Amino acid sequence: MQSLLAGRIRREREARGWAMAELAAASGVSRAMISKVERGEASPTAALLGRLSGAFGLTVSTLLARAESDGGAGRLSRAAGQEVWTDPETGYVRRQLSPAGADPELIHVEMPPSGRVAYPASSYAFMRGHCVWLISGGLTIREGGTENVLRPGDCLAFDLTVPQDREYENQTSAPCRYVVTLARR
Repeated sequence: MQSLLAGRIRREREARGWAMAELAAASGVSRAMISKVERGEASPTAALLGRLSGAFGLTVSTLLARAESDGGAGRLSRAAGQEVWTDPETGYVRRQLSPAGADPELIHVEMPPSGRVAYPASSYAFMRGHCVWLISGGLTIREGGTENVLRPGDCLAFDLTVPQDREYENQTSAPCRYVVTLARR
């Protein structure tokens, strides 16, 4: 998957006519790191993918799905074919539930105990809707100066009028599982 993702990031950048410096400026990721990722020498973390996908105006899920399927989309996403990606830094596992290009997107996440992932506001700037529904465990979500502690069955809808940095953290000793919905503008 790493080589597919490396190639997709390069193709997304080139499709926009951007030099690495332009992607670096738009994403806040250094040119050196972008170069390493595009050459397959570094495995991007969830936070780094959030920055890059936000600069492209894509969700992380769309970027990952494009890497896996090279942009192909169908209406049915069978469980056996759903793309699974593991963040090399935190060990969190992300499964794309909806077919590539679906709107809204549905993503299943399993966050390990003590796991934490931060996404910049740019990851959400092009969305019109974003909810998180906790299936099991406990999840703390920080956005701006607000902290929400979710318990199983809780669903948090975000205010996207002013995108803010977000942090997802599992402060428990057991994995937590949640579903994310993302709707693009």
